[in-house]
Amino acid sequence: MKELTIDATVENIEKVTEFVNTQLNEHGCSPKVQTHIDIAIDELFGNIAGYAYNPDVGPATVRVELKEAPLAVCITFIDHGIPFDPLKKADPNINLSAEERKIGGLGIYMAKKFMDDISYEYKDGQNILTIIKKI
Repeated sequence: MKELTIDATVENIEKVTEFVNTQLNEHGCSPKVQTHIDIAIDELFGNIAGYAYNPDVGPATVRVELKEAPLAVCITFIDHGIPFDPLKKADPNINLSAEERKIGGLGIYMAKKFMDDISYEYKDGQNILTIIKKI
């Protein structure tokens, strides 16, 4: 398992993505799967950066663990910010036109669709969001 603790800012999304991609590259992850994971990281870490400590900045930890049989990556995002379960947010109606749809929610929806599993818990004053993707 590898771990990175970094300030939860939008500017650090790229550093988090690079950290995860380094682990994925070491295990021969396909570009398509890596792109799906990158989209999920952008959305999920972006939400932590934008809302967990707002208006302040606080730390977020990103853990990357590779699982066997089947080969999969497990990425856990941990922060001490405001409790927020993104899985409780209703999925957007993707059948509506862009003009008819409410702003927001599409990124979490895409993360849920691209990952093989996604879970959330609030424990010991921490938001713990875990995504799993078979690679």
